[in-house]
Amino acid sequence: MRPDNLTASTNFILLGLFSASLSSLVSFSFLVGTFIVTLMENTLMILLIRRDPCLHTPMYFLLSHLSFMDILHVSNIVPKVIADFLSGSRAISFAGCGTQVFLSLTLLGSECLLLAAMSCDRYVAICHPLRYPVLMSERVSVLLAAGCWLVGALNATVHTGLALHFPFCHSRAIDHFFCEVPAMLKLSCADTSRYEQGVDVSAVIFLLIPLSMICASYVQILLTVLQMKSLEARKKAFSTCSFHMVVVLMYYGPFIFTYMRPKSYHTPGQDKLLAIFYTIVTPTLNPVIYSFRNKDVLTAMKNLLRGSFPYKK
Repeated sequence: MRPDNLTASTNFILLGLFSASLSSLVSFSFLVGTFIVTLMENTLMILLIRRDPCLHTPMYFLLSHLSFMDILHVSNIVPKVIADFLSGSRAISFAGCGTQVFLSLTLLGSECLLLAAMSCDRYVAICHPLRYPVLMSERVSVLLAAGCWLVGALNATVHTGLALHFPFCHSRAIDHFFCEVPAMLKLSCADTSRYEQGVDVSAVIFLLIPLSMICASYVQILLTVLQMKSLEARKKAFSTCSFHMVVVLMYYGPFIFTYMRPKSYHTPGQDKLLAIFYTIVTPTLNPVIYSFRNKDVLTAMKNLLRGSFPYKK
């Protein structure tokens, strides 16, 4: 069925990420492998944090929420991409598309706020260690995590309702691998300029402000580290901060570029490439950068393995 014939139906067509070629088969296999690795490492991270008492701290509590968000994020998008490639059917219902938009916006917005909360946690821990138990108590960390989820969900509810309310008078073929608002707006025959202004406001709240907080926190952390006498401590802090900033920029950069441009400047190939970074790449890298390079996490993993496979003489 041609996409042009679906304008009177309630379905959309996702043109997808792959074509029928050998190179696409290789890319598809890589995507499946990445999806499995992302699920395994984030699930392991949550399991380690829950089982090991040494990881029952605000930092790891926030990290467990980050891992859970990443699991939901890839599960919201990648299985549909895999199913479409294997079945050859690229149709998605109006309700299914709305669900993808809502979950995607909720998780993207919540993760932006959570990354800012995590950077503030590190700032307090390194720059104000004596006040850390008071400023980052268990109650505060729970409120931060709940606030990230709640604000992200409220923003997603508003934008999903408005985006799906526009009339789609032309082809319902979305040139993307999942239902994303900028790609859907290109199909609308209504004036979406006022809605795009609302998107810009949300982008400032969820992207620019959190990114500014993260940068400010790491600048203060680096200034504090420079005053340390231990060269080993400096190297470790610089290494950790640099890796964290790389992941943050890989997440926020494409996200900002996608949601803060007018729809006339969007191209399908560019949007797909940018979306891969914040929907697939960063959920895979987050556990490695934020957790598995940490001695406490590695110790917890060793304890888990010893408990699962006890040594016998």
